[in-house]
Amino acid sequence: MENNKICKLLGIKYPIFQGAMAWIANGNLAGHVSKNGGLGIIAGGGMPVEILREEIRKVKSITSNPFGVNLMLMMADVEKQIDVCIEEGVPVVTTGAGNPGPYMEKLKAAGIKVIPVVASVALAKRMEKIGADAVIAEGMEGGGHIGAITTMSLVPQVVEAINIPVIAAGGIAGGKQFLAALSLGAEGIQVGTKFLVADECTVHENYKKAILRAKDRSTVSTGNYTGHPVRVIENKFAKQILELEKNGAPKEEIEKLGTGRLRLAVVDGDVENGSVMAGQVAAMVNELTTTKEILEGFMNELGEEKKKLIERMNSWK
Repeated sequence: MENNKICKLLGIKYPIFQGAMAWIANGNLAGHVSKNGGLGIIAGGGMPVEILREEIRKVKSITSNPFGVNLMLMMADVEKQIDVCIEEGVPVVTTGAGNPGPYMEKLKAAGIKVIPVVASVALAKRMEKIGADAVIAEGMEGGGHIGAITTMSLVPQVVEAINIPVIAAGGIAGGKQFLAALSLGAEGIQVGTKFLVADECTVHENYKKAILRAKDRSTVSTGNYTGHPVRVIENKFAKQILELEKNGAPKEEIEKLGTGRLRLAVVDGDVENGSVMAGQVAAMVNELTTTKEILEGFMNELGEEKKKLIERMNSWK
C-alpha cells in the first residue's frame, strides 16, 4: 500500500499495528509482526528500563524493519524509558495513560514518530496541537483498558476533527472490520486480540485456549466504578470485581483485588483467578496461527470484502 499515509510515514508494508498488550507484547512478538510487514509494538508500560532495552534489542535481532514501543506516561520511570528508546534508536513511540506533551520535543528531536492512543475527539485535537504524527482512536470494544465510546462512533469523529492520520482500534479481527475502519476514514488499524493466538506470542497456553473458547458475550467491562474500565473475559476474578462494584465497595479495595492479576493469567496460566484481557472480537478468533498468516490474512480479506461490497452496490443500481 505505497500511497497509504501510515505506510509512507512509518516505512511499513501493511497499515496494521499490533496492540501493545502488557505482559504479552514483548520483543519476540513485536519483532515478528514487524518482520512480516506490520508495525510490531513492545508494551513498555511498567517494564524495568534494562528489560525494555533487552526487548528492543530482541526486535532488532529479528528484523531491521520499523517497530514501536508503547509507553504508559503515568509510570514513575517513563523518562528513563524514553532515554532508552532514544539510545536504542526506536523509530516509533505510542503513548497512553498521560500527556506526552512534556516529552514531545525530546522524542521528535531524536527522530521518533509519536502516536498517542486517544479515546475522545478533545484528546485527539490536543495531541495534534502538541505535534503528534498520528493518533490511535481506540473504541470500547477493545481488550484491556478502554474508553467510553465505540470504535464506530469514535473514529469518524476523530477523522473529521484532525488533519493527521488516524489508526482505528478496538473490535477489529478481520477484513470486514478492516474495510469498515478505512470507510470511516482511518488510514490503518491496530489489532490486539487476534495476535494473542499467534505462534510467536509467548502468552500462556491456557490464555490462548480461553481466547479460542470465547463467545460473543464472553467479555465484560470491569473497573467501571473506579474510573478505569478494563475489558476481560468473564471468569471467577471478573465476577468478584463486578460484585464489589455492584455493592459499592471502596475504590481502593477493588484496585487491591486487581493487583497482579494480569501476570497471574499471562505467565502462570490461571485463567479463572487472573485477568484475561481480550476484546469483544475474541469470539471471532478461532485458530492458532502465525503473525505472517494474520497480517496476510487481513490484507487478503480486505481485498475480498472490497470486491463483495462493490458487487453489492452495483446490484442496487
